[in-house]
Amino acid sequence: MKRFVTILILCLILTLALPVVTAGAATGSSELFTARDLSASYDEEVFSITLSGSTASSDSDRVTVSGSTVTVSGPGTYLVSGTLDNGGIVVNADKQDKVQLVLNGVRISSDTGAAIFVSQADKVFVTLAEGTDNTLTNGGRFAQDADGKIDAVIYAKDDLTLNGSGSLTISSPAGHGIAGKDDVTITGGSYAINAAESAITANDSLAVAGGSLQITTNKDGLHSENSDDDTLGSIYIAGGSIAIRAGDDAVHAESLLQIDGGNLELTGAEGLEATYIRINDGQINISATDDGVNAGHKSTAYTPTVEINGGTLTVTMGPGDTDGIDSNGNLIITGGTVNVTANSAFDYDGTASFTGGTVIINGQQVDTLPNQMMGGRGGMMGGGRGGMMGDPGAMTGDPGAMMGGGRGGMMGDPNAMMGDPGAMTGGPGMHERKSW
Repeated sequence: MKRFVTILILCLILTLALPVVTAGAATGSSELFTARDLSASYDEEVFSITLSGSTASSDSDRVTVSGSTVTVSGPGTYLVSGTLDNGGIVVNADKQDKVQLVLNGVRISSDTGAAIFVSQADKVFVTLAEGTDNTLTNGGRFAQDADGKIDAVIYAKDDLTLNGSGSLTISSPAGHGIAGKDDVTITGGSYAINAAESAITANDSLAVAGGSLQITTNKDGLHSENSDDDTLGSIYIAGGSIAIRAGDDAVHAESLLQIDGGNLELTGAEGLEATYIRINDGQINISATDDGVNAGHKSTAYTPTVEINGGTLTVTMGPGDTDGIDSNGNLIITGGTVNVTANSAFDYDGTASFTGGTVIINGQQVDTLPNQMMGGRGGMMGGGRGGMMGDPGAMTGDPGAMMGGGRGGMMGDPNAMMGDPGAMTGGPGMHERKSW
């Protein structure tokens, strides 16, 4: 026993000495959305681009037109209007240039490519002018470029922000609606997206502060994944109205998925999927046929966890072997309202902590978190309100619970002995996005 206490104290000391990233350091709106992201205003100097069927014209020497391809090669704000048939706008500026495209009643169709293609820039802002309706479509096929297939109606190799107060309709019968190879940010506007692949996808992060999204897709609605670095691929939702009908996951992040607000109506095989899912606020309604909320082993940066601190989460599951909330690790409920209608409300492999909020299962309020198997790992009795039940090896016996070999270094997951994955480190934070 004395040896056990000594090891416990040593682990606590070493854990406190480790450098950590707290949730508050990188997960607030002010850190993720810049003033220019949130503003739909134009610069005083605005260049015009007028689309005219199979060609276009501009008053800027930074714009060249070749047939139905319009290329923007320098920084500035460009007011785009008119119709372009089987063509597109290409941004190919210097790496430090910021470009703003203001869509002012635009219709662009491309038979085999992207309607808007960001080849290079520091950051591109696509602003929907107030009171305008805009439409971007692909004809059903995407051709290859030197770096591979450009497989989205809006495709950006660098950071992309969509804002404004107008509307944008995107049709992509052969690919994605919007795809960004770095960060994708949405702060305003009304979007109707129909896509064969994921409707909106980003490599590093996808962040939504506001606007209205109406999405129909055969794959994922919102998707963020970086195949080269599994610590990236996060999604952050701070507000907005989001309705998704997905063939697969409505919202899918490889690393961290955090919801701080908004109204979400999600229908799909799974509603929310990530390694670490944190819900702080918002109104979230999920109808799913597999798992309503699923925290799986996708990123080595985090322990799979579902953490609910506020908001209202309503999950309605289809029949069969389905789970309302499924965590391959831990389950934490500290506040909010969780209402699950399912054959299996909860399925967790780690620890369960229920210290606040309201949980309703099939119409009845409960004060414990039952586990699917009622005796599987972490679930002999479920997580009782005000405390924690679960993996009996978390405090004693499990050789990985105290010293394990997780990504965090010699400590492994220091929270195995604490229950709350955020208790020692403040929880995971979003990756640091550029600010300007």
